[in-house]
Amino acid sequence: MRDCFKRFKHLPKSLKIIIAMSITLIMFIASVYIVSFLLGPPPLTNEQNTIYYSEDDEVIGGEQGSENRIWVSLDDISPSLIQAILTVEDQHFYKHYGIDLKRMISATITDLKSLSLKEGASTLTQQYARNLYLSHEKSWWRKIKEIFYAIRMEMFYSKREILEGYLNTIYFGHGAYGIETASKYFFRKPARNLTLAEATMLAGIPKGPSYYSPLKNLQNAKRRQKHILQRLRKSNQISDKTFFLASREHLTYAEDENEKSLGSYFQDTVLKEAARILNTDPELIRSGGYSIYTTMNAKQQKQLEEKRDNIIDTDSDIEVSAMAMDPKTGAIKALIGGRDYKKSPFNRAMSAKRMPGSAFKPFLYYAALEHNYTPSTRLLSKPTSFVLENDDVYTPSNYNDYYANEPITLAQALAVSDNIYAVKTNLFLGLDKLPKIAKKFGFKDDLPKAPSLALGSAVVTMNDMVTGFSKIANGGRDIDSHTIRKIVDHRGNIVYEQQEKATDEQLLDPNKTFVLTHLLTGMFDETLNGYTSVTGESIAEQLSQTYAGKSGTTDSDHWMIGYSPSLVTGVWTGYDDNRPVETARETSYAKDIWAHFMEAAHEGKKEQSFKAPSEVVAVRVDPETGELATPYCSSSRLMYYEAGTEPTQHCSMHLPDQDEDQQPEKKRKDKGLLRRLFELFT
Repeated sequence: MRDCFKRFKHLPKSLKIIIAMSITLIMFIASVYIVSFLLGPPPLTNEQNTIYYSEDDEVIGGEQGSENRIWVSLDDISPSLIQAILTVEDQHFYKHYGIDLKRMISATITDLKSLSLKEGASTLTQQYARNLYLSHEKSWWRKIKEIFYAIRMEMFYSKREILEGYLNTIYFGHGAYGIETASKYFFRKPARNLTLAEATMLAGIPKGPSYYSPLKNLQNAKRRQKHILQRLRKSNQISDKTFFLASREHLTYAEDENEKSLGSYFQDTVLKEAARILNTDPELIRSGGYSIYTTMNAKQQKQLEEKRDNIIDTDSDIEVSAMAMDPKTGAIKALIGGRDYKKSPFNRAMSAKRMPGSAFKPFLYYAALEHNYTPSTRLLSKPTSFVLENDDVYTPSNYNDYYANEPITLAQALAVSDNIYAVKTNLFLGLDKLPKIAKKFGFKDDLPKAPSLALGSAVVTMNDMVTGFSKIANGGRDIDSHTIRKIVDHRGNIVYEQQEKATDEQLLDPNKTFVLTHLLTGMFDETLNGYTSVTGESIAEQLSQTYAGKSGTTDSDHWMIGYSPSLVTGVWTGYDDNRPVETARETSYAKDIWAHFMEAAHEGKKEQSFKAPSEVVAVRVDPETGELATPYCSSSRLMYYEAGTEPTQHCSMHLPDQDEDQQPEKKRKDKGLLRRLFELFT
């Protein structure tokens, strides 16, 4: 040892410095490796875009975290792109252990001479480390940390993992991170389908995303592409012929074609549902690289958005929400939460609570059917003041103050939306019955035990209403509304899959729900016209299918909810500030959107019919009396009853050989006709 020190003392000063620097460098590298080993592997955070798929597994949109990125495996990246990147960024990638000592020493000497950090000499691993853990400032301290992280990564991860991570995090400008996002942004194709010319064009961009972007400076981009192709030819990775063809290939760029995302409100609902299912923050879903398979029917979503945009006048600032649901499963097929997502992302379909008005009556009448009502049950419709238990007086009114001033049947009361009939029924049942039955239909909030609840005075969401109507449409089976079928993580593992409820999970009586469904078809049947017209008269002629439905109106809310056996749709229109809807045009929006959408959704499909259970019987009934129709009745309607509750008495009002003075029903018909004519001109 002493001899070594004596020899070292006699060495030239310059050689001493070199030896000292070499020992220091070796000790530094050894220290880095020891510390790296002790610290273990650094996390390979791979923030990725989450992608949404329709029910047909077509991409409909997605979420991104702080960076717009789609993660793909090396197997899904064009070999030409991998070849080009390695050639231009790190041709010794498979030979070094995180740092290229020869390049680094050469670059360090150059930087020391110029007192700058112009020469990078960073390996691909160092670049990946910088993208993951460090800023892009140019400093010696950052360079040291970059080397440290690169060695740790090479120590614990395979070359394949590092290369895949690098290609999925590198920045290509225009907000695009990763080769898959860049490939789709520039060429509208996945990275696996890139040609050699396209691959070498993209490979040149990361060196200077603004300077070498073909969308910003095509001349610089072409020069960079040619340089990469020349290096590939020089290293014998491509032939002269391939070089010639690739360097002259005409490339067509997608440019900045920002396609409108389909169903923005729907996608927001999916994000919140996924966060709830996985019990995590929505931001982690955005950047988690999930593939979320939704229930959206893309065609119906487009149709719903089109009907909204075509029917509502552009100069109106009225708002809208709508939802279409499969009643058998609770799968939401289409959803809109407003007029314009960019102006107002507030989702009115899921979050806004509004008064449903008479659209709430079907839930009341289901309870009535449970308490021995039938479609023929008659109650007097006239102006009425109800004295309540606390001596308060409640005086509801019918629309436009029209009343029959005589008994009307449940079938007609529902079709023309008679409020007096509804309040009488609510009081007869007991004010605790309707809130209780509403729970069965899925309303989670505690609803008030009030006479006015029969007229929809409580606030509810569109989701509540459509889910409730779906339980009528499917024969009383329990369902939960949902937008997600399956969630797959970025590794391809299924982390969630929607499980349908058991088919025998019967929540409501199937006979009563069918009777109610048929009663709800009455809003479109003019044979039920009485002292006023059925509420669906304005859209009845537009409908080619058999639908059941109910509208609802308050001063500031207009609802239309209806269904076929396969689809339930609800539409609401109104102002966010709850001001009254006053113009005739605006009062018709909800029904018009509903009718046009339902017809579009069922176009080309065979007409569907509601199938009656075996315990239900059909009889032809006189609409006025609710009794069995005779040949002397001016009109009749086929109505359904639970077996044993159907009427057995024939109509006692319309009899043969009566003169005009003995036919009060004819006078009432004439009076109704005159009143309807008067309404047309007032």
